[in-house]
Amino acid sequence: MGRGGFGGYWGRSKFGRFGTQQAPVNIEETDTNFVISLYAAGLNKDQVKLTVKDDLLIISYPGHDQSANTDQPGNYTYQEYSQRSFERSFRLNNKVSTELITASYADGILKVVLPKNPDTNKPAQAISID
Repeated sequence: MGRGGFGGYWGRSKFGRFGTQQAPVNIEETDTNFVISLYAAGLNKDQVKLTVKDDLLIISYPGHDQSANTDQPGNYTYQEYSQRSFERSFRLNNKVSTELITASYADGILKVVLPKNPDTNKPAQAISID
């Protein structure tokens, strides 16, 4: 089944661990939803792209090259953050009603609500032993 009820190994960066900035996420499971909270401070929400294809949710951001940004004068001596591109993918394993997914962005957190598919998310049941 895997973490978060989605199953399998999900939440990988497109370029692995070292190829691009990895946007950190928290995944919460409630009775009716999975909720992905992606830390994405300072991003332009109009450039964040969410797509679902072949039961895979992809969250991506194109970012930009800091050296090409004319709004930021001077050269950095040290830099720990920037608006770099990222891509995160999450295998849904038929556990989500994809047509009902919603997303919002506030206070630097992209929140994606994935309603559970009632056909594949059955509650646990007790089995009696005779």
